Amino acid sequence: MVTILATVLVLSIMIFVHELGHFLGAKLFGIRVERFSMGYPPRLFGKKIGETDYCVSLIPFGGYVKISGMVDESLDSETLKSEPKPWEYRARSWIQRFTVLVAGPLMNLMLGVVILVSINWIYGVPDPVPPVIGRVMDASPAQEAGLEPGDRIVSLGNRKVETWDVLWETIYQNPHQTVTVEWMRNDSVFSSSVTLEGIKTEGLGDSILVGRMGIQVADTVLVIRKNFFGGLTRGVGDAARFSLLILDLVYKLITGQESLRSLAGPVGIARMAGESARSGFGPLVLFMAILSLNLGVINLLPLPVFDGGHLLMLTFEGVTRREIPLKVKLIIQQVGMVLLLVLMVVIIYNDIIRFVLK
Repeated sequence: MVTILATVLVLSIMIFVHELGHFLGAKLFGIRVERFSMGYPPRLFGKKIGETDYCVSLIPFGGYVKISGMVDESLDSETLKSEPKPWEYRARSWIQRFTVLVAGPLMNLMLGVVILVSINWIYGVPDPVPPVIGRVMDASPAQEAGLEPGDRIVSLGNRKVETWDVLWETIYQNPHQTVTVEWMRNDSVFSSSVTLEGIKTEGLGDSILVGRMGIQVADTVLVIRKNFFGGLTRGVGDAARFSLLILDLVYKLITGQESLRSLAGPVGIARMAGESARSGFGPLVLFMAILSLNLGVINLLPLPVFDGGHLLMLTFEGVTRREIPLKVKLIIQQVGMVLLLVLMVVIIYNDIIRFVLK
């Protein structure tokens, strides 16, 4: 029951915030919104207020706003065959249409940032932990490189290391990579090549490969500081880091470095939501922030059906000053919808194999 409630809560907030962005963007410029739907058609129930039908639809884990004069997920082209009406999206300027499209993903990104800033403000931001080694594991890459307890890491690979967080992140992202490690011992600087190990750890989807060096942090006094500006800086930094990790995963999927099995579908998301909820309010809200950033970043990718696909077509029209034919837009949307459905089937199948039949 906890898993179900947590999943419904998290996804409902994510979808509502995203669609609210498009809705507010349209209303800002006086563009008519015909439908605000939680879920994909067919429509189950709802109420029409003014010009907008606010409803709940059958297929969960999604939602949309139907904006007059836009080729959207409904693929309804009948109203687009007539001349543009003043209240329609297609009758508005390039910048107004761009704003309406980008407002949804931006709302998700903003929600993620606000949550992360709030978490760091309320719970406090720890002072940076210096990258001083407390323990070196036997037969580890670190031991083979000559590292000892008390050594302070100066750099790893091409990255300067000033905190333990940076050191851990660099190791984590480079499994099976040979890098140069530089460290300080008794005011002397040493360097050596080290080949990081690769170990599998549980991810949101399939298990993922991460780097391991075989070191532990030295004992240190952890100072927690609670102030808004510290929380703001740390929260924005966390949001940027999470967003870059999402883009890195997308790149690895495209280049074949990661499998589709590393993605999680509804079952995987529900599992993580339930585990986060059982761990407490803080972990649940943190999970919501990461998921919101995921939704924002993914929706900005220039792929059909996603907002990024609409933005790409709109940008093409703005640069060339030529409108893409309606028939072409519909074909692009239809192909994109089919590919998205195929992807969802694959991801849900992986979920069932991983979590249900395991």
